[in-house]
Amino acid sequence: MTQLVLEQAQRPIELTNRDKIRYDRQMRITGFGIEGQRKLKNARVLVAGAGGLGCPIAIYLAVAGIGHIRIVDKETIELSNLNRQILHWDKDVNRLKTESAEEKLRAINPDINVEALKTEITESTVPSLAKDADIIVDGMDNFLTRFILNKAAVELGVPFIHGSIYGLEGRATTVIPRKTPCLQCIFPEAPPREVFPVIGVTPALIAVVEATEVIKCITGIGRLLENRLLLYDGESLTFREIPVFKDPRCPTCCIS
Repeated sequence: MTQLVLEQAQRPIELTNRDKIRYDRQMRITGFGIEGQRKLKNARVLVAGAGGLGCPIAIYLAVAGIGHIRIVDKETIELSNLNRQILHWDKDVNRLKTESAEEKLRAINPDINVEALKTEITESTVPSLAKDADIIVDGMDNFLTRFILNKAAVELGVPFIHGSIYGLEGRATTVIPRKTPCLQCIFPEAPPREVFPVIGVTPALIAVVEATEVIKCITGIGRLLENRLLLYDGESLTFREIPVFKDPRCPTCCIS
């Protein structure tokens, strides 16, 4: 099991009595305890995207007590988003996704820090977005941006939690730099961008998998999706996994 080593000595924040009551039930999990909750409170997580994946990822990280959530998106809310982007409601159409997400996340858990940035994730902006993140979480809808995030995670040496969906299908894996394949080892080429089919339950399910990986990675409990790609088929309601391997020709993590 790979445990995320946080630089918490530089920003130690202890649990309050309110925290101990709020998170009592999860602190009862074997191996979690007060120390696990303290690690969550001291963690800084970058959630890339405030859409179908990013919304439920951010919600479950917020209610778990992640101390600092930075959520990044550049788009405004459209009516067609509302079948899956659950932080955004009818009244939010035409608002910035970041404004809507920040408002709801602060209401869901006023005890955490929420930083919502209207920014496009590019090779030039990702260094400042990710520089102090302990984990980068993929809530994007295209592989070109995912590759930018993947490269940043590899260069910074921080875990990258990947999730993607199509219709009733989904995939997830956890990238630990220098230990596991990176995203570009698994998917060497970015598929063409398209308006793909999606029903809200699919990104919700994959987002919960991603949020679970974040919590496990920070607290050190359980077994991560290292070297494994989880495949979900909603039509048959089946899960399976396949092993994944480093590509010695990968331009991101294997070619210096």
